[in-house]
Amino acid sequence: MVAKEKILLQMKDISIEFPGVKALKVVNFTAEAGKAHAVVGANGAGKSTLMKILSGAYNHYTGQIFMKEELMHITSPKAAKEKGIQVVYQEVDTTIVPYLSVAENILLDEIANGMEKKFFINWKSIYKKAEEVLKVLNINIPVKKLAEELTLAEKQMVLIARAISNQCKFLILDEPTAPLSNNETEELFKVVKDLKSKNVGIIFISHRLPELFEICDEVTVLRDGEFVISKEIKDITQNKIVEYMLGKSFNQSFEKRNFVSKENILKIENLRDKHKLKDINFHANKGEILGIAGLVGAGKTELCNAIFGASEQVTGDVFLRGKNIKIKSPSDAVKNKIALIPEERRKEGILTEESIAVNISSTDLNKFSKTLGFLNLKKEKEISLEIIRKLQIKATNVNQKVALLSGGNQQKVVVGKWLHTDAEILIFDEPTKGVDVGAKEDIFKLIRDLADQGRTVIYASCEMSELLGITDRIYTIYDGKIVKELKTDETNEEELLFYSTGGH
Repeated sequence: MVAKEKILLQMKDISIEFPGVKALKVVNFTAEAGKAHAVVGANGAGKSTLMKILSGAYNHYTGQIFMKEELMHITSPKAAKEKGIQVVYQEVDTTIVPYLSVAENILLDEIANGMEKKFFINWKSIYKKAEEVLKVLNINIPVKKLAEELTLAEKQMVLIARAISNQCKFLILDEPTAPLSNNETEELFKVVKDLKSKNVGIIFISHRLPELFEICDEVTVLRDGEFVISKEIKDITQNKIVEYMLGKSFNQSFEKRNFVSKENILKIENLRDKHKLKDINFHANKGEILGIAGLVGAGKTELCNAIFGASEQVTGDVFLRGKNIKIKSPSDAVKNKIALIPEERRKEGILTEESIAVNISSTDLNKFSKTLGFLNLKKEKEISLEIIRKLQIKATNVNQKVALLSGGNQQKVVVGKWLHTDAEILIFDEPTKGVDVGAKEDIFKLIRDLADQGRTVIYASCEMSELLGITDRIYTIYDGKIVKELKTDETNEEELLFYSTGGH
């Protein structure tokens, strides 16, 4: 057996500032080829910023980056790629080209270089090369299939294949399992293990801590822009990682609620949509936290969208306080005091290129309008500041662009924009996806507070432990159907998983 070359990637004394914020303060990080190294931290800890420096997205940092003891000047994504550093971001739809084929997406850089040099593109060769890359990764996707026809998991695999086709030495995976089912996650981990065996270094960013112990060899913890600790994964526990992330001990215990209200506020009968939902029936009471449990692809998101008027060709009846209402659009839902915090927050929940203030006011412009329709900027600022304080959103000011916030703080903006409205039913679709333990704690407290105020919360998630901790009652959904209704304090994780996987 040929010994693997030991390649170290070292970031030394890395610091970076943005207006009003010192995002990283003298951070050191070392990764080794052939190993998977987790980078974890609470939202705003600096892990994404560190990786953006490494991948060339930010070039105004101080400090040094070495590979094999050679000083590298990474000033652009192109420079990072030339050094063998590739990244696959969580939001795969922003980096894949939907109208191009799988092969074109994999060999995008090669095709672009060929067109730039006015070379004739040999499509037969392109398809063959793409097939060879996929074969190396044991991925079975037709190379002529359009990217827009792929599942999220397949798109992710195509982006990994693109990285590997470019002589990748270190691959950064940003929250890679967040949109994946358990089976898809297993397939991804097979690819990661295979890449490790080929001496590719994996830098793994994830909030799903149990996964780190399955796939990673080492872990580095950041907190508030500073390096905290690096350890081999075998020498640390999950609870200890959380303590290092938060700077304090953490006990994920859920305060039990004494929910007794029987006042029905929402009733759904025989709800169907064009693709997934099949005769959905359920009800929710005033002040209740109602869980919708199901695995990825079960129909949770479709159900949330259907209630909110964001699905096409929905049939069935929706009763609000006993009155049959018609919700044909999100506008109808908002008029009926129904709000949605969607799963895909960057695509559907926030205006990423706008400020926090603009996002907060977007749900009820009438509230912020003066005579003749002019915006009351003073009122917008006051309410935005109040919500920033209430939700502990880490931001420089109300005018900060939402795209510059961490994932957890973006999620808080998605929730915050509904808090000043009179919404009585709030639908949360996978609200803790891509969110760290500290931000989760804040979201759970907020949801309990909303329910205690008499608002009704519908909490859809595949995280069974969260559902058991925060809800009063749970419906399980499988293949577009509600299969079981359960009282939270009379069930357990095994039973939820049994019904969520199609058990009867």
